[in-house]
Amino acid sequence: MKKLAIIATKGTLDWAYPPFILASTAAALGYEVQIFFTFYGLQLLRKKLDLKVSSLGNPAMPMPMPVPVLMQALPGMESFMTMMMKKTMKSKGVAELGDLRDLCQEADVKFIACQMTVDLFEFDTKDFIGDIEYGGAATFFEFAGESDICLYI
Repeated sequence: MKKLAIIATKGTLDWAYPPFILASTAAALGYEVQIFFTFYGLQLLRKKLDLKVSSLGNPAMPMPMPVPVLMQALPGMESFMTMMMKKTMKSKGVAELGDLRDLCQEADVKFIACQMTVDLFEFDTKDFIGDIEYGGAATFFEFAGESDICLYI
């Protein structure tokens, strides 16, 4: 059986989709899949997904109208951009993030939360979804070292 190892490090809405899309697709193709969530990627394991999108630092983000960088820093722009992104995704039939995450778990994708990051940021594990494992880099490397594909997202 082929194996896919993914390291998820980002916690914004736009960066949340790739690990779940790739993991669910690989699982559907018969791969054994693990995702290691570390640093800001741990936001993807919260029970309540309240992720935002930010165009700051992402000049390639397509917008319905050009928004100068200075305007992107204004209060409320992040919420506006998030609303626009969610509206566009819905209109294009893109699955909701929570549904993709559930699909991954139903397909036996293993989620590993980085214990060091949980401790570093003093996260409360009660805020995370169930059926995840807590471990360090060594836990993930055991699988990643044998994987056919390893992705850093």
